[in-house]
Amino acid sequence: MEKLIKPIAATLSIGYEQVKNTLDLLADGNTIPFIARYRKEVTKGLDEEQIRYIDEQYQYQKNLAKRKEDVKRLIETQGKLTEELIANIDACETLAMVEDIYRPYQQKRKTLATDAIAKGLKPLAEWIVTCPITGNIPEKASGFVSGEVATIEEAIQGAKDIIAEIVSDDASLRKRIREYVFSEAKMVVKRKKNAVDEEMTYRVYYDYSEKCSLMAAHRIMAIDRGEREKILDVTLDYNRERFAKYQLTVMTHGKATIVNELLDEAIRDGLKRLVYPAIDREVRSSMTDKAQEKSIDVFSANLERLLLQAPITNAMILGVDPAYRTGCKLAVIDQTGKLLHIDVIYPHPPVNKRPDAIGKLLKIFDEYKITLIAIGNGTASRETEALIAEVIREQSLPIRYAMVSEAGASVYSAGDLARAEFPHLHVEERSAVSIARRLLDPLSELIKIDPKSIGVGQYQHDLPPARLVERLDFAVVKTVNRVGADVNTASEELLRHIAGLNRNVAKALVSYRDENGFFTDRKQLAKVKGLGAKAFTQAAGFLRIPQAKNELDRTGIHPESYALTQQIMSELNIASLTDESRSQALANQSAEEIAQRLHSDPYTVSDILTILASPFRDYRASFDGPLLHSDIVKLEDLKIGLTLEGTVRNVTDFGAFVDIGLKNDGLVHVSKLSKERISSPYEKVAVGDIVNVTVIGIDTERHKVSLSMID
Repeated sequence: MEKLIKPIAATLSIGYEQVKNTLDLLADGNTIPFIARYRKEVTKGLDEEQIRYIDEQYQYQKNLAKRKEDVKRLIETQGKLTEELIANIDACETLAMVEDIYRPYQQKRKTLATDAIAKGLKPLAEWIVTCPITGNIPEKASGFVSGEVATIEEAIQGAKDIIAEIVSDDASLRKRIREYVFSEAKMVVKRKKNAVDEEMTYRVYYDYSEKCSLMAAHRIMAIDRGEREKILDVTLDYNRERFAKYQLTVMTHGKATIVNELLDEAIRDGLKRLVYPAIDREVRSSMTDKAQEKSIDVFSANLERLLLQAPITNAMILGVDPAYRTGCKLAVIDQTGKLLHIDVIYPHPPVNKRPDAIGKLLKIFDEYKITLIAIGNGTASRETEALIAEVIREQSLPIRYAMVSEAGASVYSAGDLARAEFPHLHVEERSAVSIARRLLDPLSELIKIDPKSIGVGQYQHDLPPARLVERLDFAVVKTVNRVGADVNTASEELLRHIAGLNRNVAKALVSYRDENGFFTDRKQLAKVKGLGAKAFTQAAGFLRIPQAKNELDRTGIHPESYALTQQIMSELNIASLTDESRSQALANQSAEEIAQRLHSDPYTVSDILTILASPFRDYRASFDGPLLHSDIVKLEDLKIGLTLEGTVRNVTDFGAFVDIGLKNDGLVHVSKLSKERISSPYEKVAVGDIVNVTVIGIDTERHKVSLSMID
């Protein structure tokens, strides 16, 4: 186990015990959110991402160790396993390195070399590899002319084919070439002859080259897609001559022999035919894997921030799902998300009932005391925004609106969850409800939607589906547990993402709530079918009960720490969590000193002190909420140098897309995010951030705006 753990600890620059303890906790059935939040004293404060990495890398190291043993066993069955081979295999750090060593011992399909060996030419090849200084090659080869070998030339060619495969199977040579290509090769991209690229999507890459080691993930993904679509031709350019010379020197020990020319030909053939194509494929595949993983990281981070947008409180919201022919569907929800009213207006062509639409809007505004409007950003969104802005302006109404992403709304609205909640509504009406709820509480609503449909990634359709789903699900679980859930109002869909709960237990919890009324004590959770002691331990701290008699049940403090919390409160003379003198009592307290006095650990004590300072604070309160408007922005209104406020809608490797109120989001290129050089846009922005931007470019023909965040 020590051999498996050390590389992980080294990569993360953490202690061996941190990794071991984390793996022990995972092996004992603890969930990642629970370990990150309530076992900091064991992991020394590792976060969810570090724990996930440890889990994934440990599985990789286990697979690597198993493959090493399998390879040693397979070589041993051939009677060829030596102490040197065992040491070389044990020293391998990747599966690719293990396969390089195993290559010469694999059962090969029919090749030029196996064909030559079958004709009895292996001894001739072995003689050539000894690099004789004297002798006659044709004379030696003539001894192998018989039966299937018709001529001396054929015998020599067969021997060269065998030597070419020996060169191909040289693990140290492959490793040397692979490392060189990874660090020094250039990717050269050309437009294929007669390729059709109607929208000039790949024009940047028609004549393009860049060092492989420096290429950004989004460029690799774009080039890969262009190659798949048969628009781009891609090759790797590097100094191949050096390896032919190097291998000849290795095989001849730098001496002149009678077989130098023949060896040189065999080496070059082996490299050109067997080694370089394989290494090129491997390097390209590795680049693609890394680019895909980076894209998945981007998607995951964007999703987290989208889910963490601050919710709206105490607002009556009108949700609008815009459309032309079928009309704009309207849905009114209250402060809890309860649907109060459904309607439809037809302000746009071809129906054009604009006066009726305005009248109906004013009636709804007045009857339901609407304070916020959520407008979906799909078809007819900007025309609908213009209508609502006009009504607000002309009537001087104290109402503001926000543009809300519709991504995934149609998929959700036609799905089982939406049908079960609103069986009497049409799909578009359900969409209007979802749009309103996305403004009210983004996490609670977006949790119902397949993360892939939310649309905050880059090249998501080119990503491995299983890996993408795995990472996005992890992002959702991580976010939900950081926020926690009100056990009395949370949906089944939200609850199933809580640590320790699954779909069946979440369903049972909701059923128990429906049959017995609101929970008033965390201990009642033990009565839920399927929620055993282990699940209770994992879930309890993340499930809040705002109506609980025990005020600690309303917080993120775990029941296992209640006694410690009460000791701390008693020491600091804090009577309750609503005690107004609480802040003064907590000022300048040392978690280390308190932990020492109460025989606890500073991690747990520090978390308790933080919660006591703001016991009922929503984790999302530190993130930006939606940007609210009362008037519209038109492309014609923009001028170079104009400063605007906008919401970051998406972040990619090359920059951030910001909604400034136009039909299309403006782009802040990575070079315009900061005066300082940054390696990633995420150093400066995240999805949901409200930012100040300056207009630096306007393309009226393509309706595109370039923005800058540099003052």
